[in-house]
Amino acid sequence: MARPIKDTPIIYGEDARRLTEAMENVVPISKERREKMKEAYEWFKSIATFPLP
Repeated sequence: MARPIKDTPIIYGEDARRLTEAMENVVPISKERREKMKEAYEWFKSIATFPLP
């Protein structure tokens, strides 16, 4: 039987400020970076030995 999932703890102080700032100032990635990430994903998917959906 699985254990229940605990609630995510609430963050306070400096950690909360940094998280809020990071969420407000999202820097989009370049097309080149996105393509590299997609290529890496496809490569790992091709060598995976377990079933993928």
